[in-house]
Amino acid sequence: MTVDSALRQAKQPVSGALAGPYGHPFHPILVTVPIGAWVCSLVFDIASKIVDRPGFLTHGSAWLIAIGVLGALVAACVGFLDLFAIPTGTPAFRTALVHMALNLTVTAAYAAGFAWRQGGGYAGGQSVGNGQLTLSAAALAALGVSGYLGGRLAYRYGVRVAAESVQAEGYRSTRTTP
Repeated sequence: MTVDSALRQAKQPVSGALAGPYGHPFHPILVTVPIGAWVCSLVFDIASKIVDRPGFLTHGSAWLIAIGVLGALVAACVGFLDLFAIPTGTPAFRTALVHMALNLTVTAAYAAGFAWRQGGGYAGGQSVGNGQLTLSAAALAALGVSGYLGGRLAYRYGVRVAAESVQAEGYRSTRTTP
């Protein structure tokens, strides 16, 4: 497989209806849900250490973690479709595998953290435990590394990004000269 054909293959969706149309994949849109939920959950966790009555923050954080896990599972399904478009044996494919492994690890960590919290981690309106806070912070840091790799896939390797000839359409002047 030539570099040009491999690149063309990586830009096309495996399943247009599920993965998103050419040049506009759904995976980057869907990842905003878990990222936003998990960042907010960490903010709630930290705030629960500061306020006098932290119960609402610890409950809210648990809900945000659950929303993030569900959102991550949906994003992962679509991300798998994007992964299947990348030719194996390429740096882009290896980067995608590390990106996927990190994301699955982060999701598992948050699922475990949610279960831990359900086991009495915030009973009686207490603040989040230090271990739970540390787990969330470490998982979010790993998510940052994975996000960097996801950006590398899109911006460095052009995975699921429209070809430059298609991108050029956005830079053509629409003004007519008299």
